[in-house]
Amino acid sequence: MTPQSEPLGGHDGPYPAPVEITGFTVRPDWIDYNGHMNVGYYGVVFDLAFERLLVDHLGLGEPQVAALGQGPYILQSHLHFLREVREGEALVFRFRVLDADHKRGHYFAQMVSAEDGVVCATQEALFMNVSHTTGRSEPYPDWAAARLARMVSDHAALPPEPQIGKPIGIRRK
Repeated sequence: MTPQSEPLGGHDGPYPAPVEITGFTVRPDWIDYNGHMNVGYYGVVFDLAFERLLVDHLGLGEPQVAALGQGPYILQSHLHFLREVREGEALVFRFRVLDADHKRGHYFAQMVSAEDGVVCATQEALFMNVSHTTGRSEPYPDWAAARLARMVSDHAALPPEPQIGKPIGIRRK
């Protein structure tokens, strides 16, 4: 397949800084025996919110796979769990794209309680555009690379967050 020269949806910006994704509520089946959202579902709901960012703002994700046979794969993800979330809690996600090139992107997202505005978790991830035919990395179409670059630029002035780039390990005093 040849890359499509016209966008598949989304928009060319400017992009909100950060981009907010709403409409998520913690489902009963996401709750574990501790009475809060199970650790595995944090990744699920971050992924669902990321898909909305891709589709609604960048014109990527599922429409890209259907039209071009290529799409984003997460290569690495780091979650920080900052506060428990409970069944029925409404969530808002704040995304910022930190960096991007012709095949990859690096983002940081916050999961925020819609009730009190507290950041409950964060995710930092690296994603890559992958051909479903070859299973290998594939350059984004020019319009998609330009949109990612624009989002990086629109988000560049956001203040740093303490979780960005934070290594994992036991802290010793």
